[in-house]
Amino acid sequence: MTTQFEADPSEFLATGQQRIALGIAYNGRHYHGWQRQPHGHISVQEKLEDALSLVANEPIKVMCAGRTDAGVHASAQVVHFDTSAQRPMRAWTHGGNMHLPDDVAVQWAQVVDEKFHARFSATARQYRYVIYNHPMRPALMDKEVSWNYRPLDITKMQQAASYLLGTHDFSSFRAASCQANNPIRTIHHLNVIGAGDYIVLDVRANAFLQHMIRNLAGLLMKIGTGQASPEWALEVLLAKDRRASAATAAPYGLYFVNAEYDDAFGLPKAPLGPHFLAPWMNR
Repeated sequence: MTTQFEADPSEFLATGQQRIALGIAYNGRHYHGWQRQPHGHISVQEKLEDALSLVANEPIKVMCAGRTDAGVHASAQVVHFDTSAQRPMRAWTHGGNMHLPDDVAVQWAQVVDEKFHARFSATARQYRYVIYNHPMRPALMDKEVSWNYRPLDITKMQQAASYLLGTHDFSSFRAASCQANNPIRTIHHLNVIGAGDYIVLDVRANAFLQHMIRNLAGLLMKIGTGQASPEWALEVLLAKDRRASAATAAPYGLYFVNAEYDDAFGLPKAPLGPHFLAPWMNR
């Protein structure tokens, strides 16, 4: 997950270089998260940088809007990189995709001002956690949605979510290994939406702690099954103790769906994903 600004984001291009921003989508089921990993663990960043380096004929290092954990997906990740290679945008999209595995794809490419930074220029991030709420497991959506066979009460889940809005200390929802300097985050919205047999947790915030959304999902599902009252969400929040909350939900239903930037950067805008929810979510 992303953290709040922890360093000076200002950067300057070297002579002869330009900054390129890309939109990236990926299915995270086969990857050990976004970030490059030691000891041979495969990451999305590694695959993308290797592909772009072949297009540029020079080493490429990318910065992303929000790092995702192992098994987590993205429909609209944003990255940037600096390069001295002069290529048409089609080379970064089509050429990049030619060298990428089938479960990672470049969606768009655009030259951006040197003041743009995929991480530090983002003013908000948005994720969607997709729950398949059905007695039988979803064979065709394996590792693409979370499955809960118990009936979930959306009304109670939304009541609980209302206690979590605003600026708070989210220590009860951060992973023990979270490296963020502080646990204060601002949740702008946390909506619980019914979409056929799916329930979608749509959450937008300035930034997120490690495992924060999956821990929120675990809590809301426990309340949705009637194992706790909606008011328990506030008790857990105020406890500021991870041990007070519910188990961490599986990563597979989580999608990074949007990074927000100032309109002055002119980045493309598209309907929010994941694509299979479009009939319900993008009306």
